[in-house]
Amino acid sequence: FRSHGSPMNVIEDNEFHQGWVRLGQQFGEGARWPRPRRILCISAHWMTQGFQLTAMATPRTIHDFGGFPQSLFEQQYPAPGDPTWAAALAQAVRQPANGEPLVLDDHAWGLDHGSWSVLKPMFPAADIPVLQLSLNWDAPPADHLAMGRLLRPLRDRGVLVVASGMVVHNLRAMRREVPDDQAYDWTIAFDEQVARWLEAG
Repeated sequence: FRSHGSPMNVIEDNEFHQGWVRLGQQFGEGARWPRPRRILCISAHWMTQGFQLTAMATPRTIHDFGGFPQSLFEQQYPAPGDPTWAAALAQAVRQPANGEPLVLDDHAWGLDHGSWSVLKPMFPAADIPVLQLSLNWDAPPADHLAMGRLLRPLRDRGVLVVASGMVVHNLRAMRREVPDDQAYDWTIAFDEQVARWLEAG
């Protein structure tokens, strides 16, 4: 689980970017974990009816944001997809609500900034196949929890499962002139409550 924060983190040499670099260095020969054979990324920026899975051979880099410098829009993450694995995964990991296969998207989506902005510092060579899984906007939290349980065995098959988003993400209420170490009381309370729930399982 990685909080991706501002898209600028991918090009700025800050604590977030360096943290992703250090995390990526923990994968590979002689490292803490083996190099992933594949990556499955769940981004909070792709919400669909039913759970969907990218199934294109070359997923495009999606710049789903605005108001940032041109250098950010020039960023690319040309990691390959894996249509064959996507088809197999769609059959193995079913929709929690009805048991139907996951919906395969072979042309419309790609890798949005919730995925590539985290993966690029971690695995800059972009040589590990990446699939992206959507969130289902029609599903209750219980279905998303069930999906997490269905995905868990992938970790034992060489798949790195990356969930990217933020607990508190209200850009309309954000005050950019305030230092990074300050926050609204309600955001702190909500963030701390979610942390307690996560720690309690």
